[in-house]
Amino acid sequence: MCGLLGLLTPDGSARTHESRVLDAMGCQRHRGPDEVGTWVDDDLAFGFNRLSIIDIAHSHQPLRWGPPESPDRYALTFNGEIYNYVELRAELRAGFDAEFRTEGDGEPIVVSFHHWGPAAVRRLRGMFAFAIWDTVERTLFVARDPFGIKPLYMASGPGGTAFASEKKSITELAGVLDVDTSLDARALQHYVTLQYVPEDETLTRGVRRLESGCHATLSPGTAPVIERYFEPTFPVAPIADGDAERRYEEIAVALEDSVAKHMRADVTVGSFLSGGIDSTAIAALARRHNENLLTFTTGFEREGYSEVDVAAESAAAIGVEHIVKVVSPEEFAAAIPEIIWYLDEPVADPALVPLYFVAREARKHVKVVLSGEGADELFGGYTIYKEPLSLAPFEKVPGGLRRALGRVSARIPEGTRGKSLLHRGSMTLEDRYYGNARSFSEDQVRSVLTDYRAEWGHQDVTGPIYERSRGWDPVARMQHLDLFTWLRGDILVKADRMTMANSLELRVPFLDREVYEVASRLPYTEKVAHGTTKYALRKALERIVPAHVLHRKKLGFPVPTRHWLAGPELHDWARAQVLASGTDEFVDKAAVMRMLDEHRRGESDHSRRIWTMLCFMIWHGIFVEGRITPDIEQRDYPVRL
Repeated sequence: MCGLLGLLTPDGSARTHESRVLDAMGCQRHRGPDEVGTWVDDDLAFGFNRLSIIDIAHSHQPLRWGPPESPDRYALTFNGEIYNYVELRAELRAGFDAEFRTEGDGEPIVVSFHHWGPAAVRRLRGMFAFAIWDTVERTLFVARDPFGIKPLYMASGPGGTAFASEKKSITELAGVLDVDTSLDARALQHYVTLQYVPEDETLTRGVRRLESGCHATLSPGTAPVIERYFEPTFPVAPIADGDAERRYEEIAVALEDSVAKHMRADVTVGSFLSGGIDSTAIAALARRHNENLLTFTTGFEREGYSEVDVAAESAAAIGVEHIVKVVSPEEFAAAIPEIIWYLDEPVADPALVPLYFVAREARKHVKVVLSGEGADELFGGYTIYKEPLSLAPFEKVPGGLRRALGRVSARIPEGTRGKSLLHRGSMTLEDRYYGNARSFSEDQVRSVLTDYRAEWGHQDVTGPIYERSRGWDPVARMQHLDLFTWLRGDILVKADRMTMANSLELRVPFLDREVYEVASRLPYTEKVAHGTTKYALRKALERIVPAHVLHRKKLGFPVPTRHWLAGPELHDWARAQVLASGTDEFVDKAAVMRMLDEHRRGESDHSRRIWTMLCFMIWHGIFVEGRITPDIEQRDYPVRL
């Protein structure tokens, strides 16, 4: 787990920018405090911050490799982990008599690319963002893992193309690139609607993200040619009931194998543990490979907003040592500017804060943690996935009549039983579902943004994704959408940024290509069935997780922002943030203040909407106004724990 940065120039001037690249790497030191490395030639400057996990004494980056006739042909920078690197080495030695100079997981990427070309990315089992420079062909190849676990930002202008693990490093080079760094109003509207900025956008016009499952090829002076090499699909043919037990066994075997490979490291590996089935399953399987496994959780002192007790019960049941971090309201508020600085883009998910604190606690003890992200998207874990079952009768109603039902529902008073069902049933899946973070209605978005555009609604983001899943069952379409929106826009962003803020590597065994393969073959009746979600996964884990967790509702890290924003803990703090913000060009601050007042009086629960606007205002204060300067602590950790 590391931070990479590269600058490809169009005019052979890369060597003159080496010091600029080195300076730009400083703002992502937290991603790799163990080593700093650079490499340049006429066209390309590479920078790298290393967090040493595998082959600590060697595998330094930027890494050079080549065949015997050209031993330093390639240069690699690589962020992530390749979990099948041992198997890849054996395959490359057997098939090509390949020679290796290290014992790490980065070198097999270069060797694979040399022999298989761009198709090599399909053989990698892991999380990654990497760049390979071919000094002979003078071409650059960059790629990102199938699900978007690791980030990769890119920007191109007259001065060249830059790519990096964090946007801050690219904006440090904006003057060299000559790219537009003004705020993207379209991306802002998408953020307010979704509570995150969807890929490939960022709030900075001239900077974009290479999407998950994509790679790009470019040469000096050319624009990147981007291709998608992986797209998760879920179209499933009917499967006989007699195959169910076999499917449960396949899930258990694939997950156990994934956890085993995710435990590969030359440093200590721990595990996050909440009160839910996903993290408990990962911790229980990890315990089989490390009987001294440490697990970590976080919570709040307020009743109903802590999974600490359940997590402790789970830890005792699976036989692991458990460490808890309790977050106070004062710690919560004080950490927000620092957290948003680490994020690069605002993500209005309050669970970021406890995740940041539990990662900081974990880093005192371990250098790598496992976590349960991705299980809900792959196995059908969100309660909203049951909605198509309740709305199935509406699918038989002709379109014109369904729209009429929608008009009828609009006239029914708020709070009337059946109004919501009628309203949702009158809409198509494409109209009503755009992910888990649905805090703002379109009217509410219009009320807070000064430059609202109807054409920038949620379908601007979700429409092209839905087009690719026509003909699938509705649950599969919702999963597919969430993999391209919610998972990579919120879940994986907070997982990567909050752990890397603490120089901690986070690994997600559910988001493994072999686990995905078995999940993709499940019919929807194995996802939302018998009144529960993730039905097949729960059946597969019956012999792995404790009984008290098996059918427990997912909570994650619940955060009491609703109470705090209405009370003394955060209300005055929130008002001060709004009043000080210089976002008048984009936001109707009076509308935000009205939401705060209504929320405090208990007239409406605006907590998620308020939090969305606060995160943007603080982001703007840091990165646009320069009004807020977070205190970024430079921590030093030992290489081996």
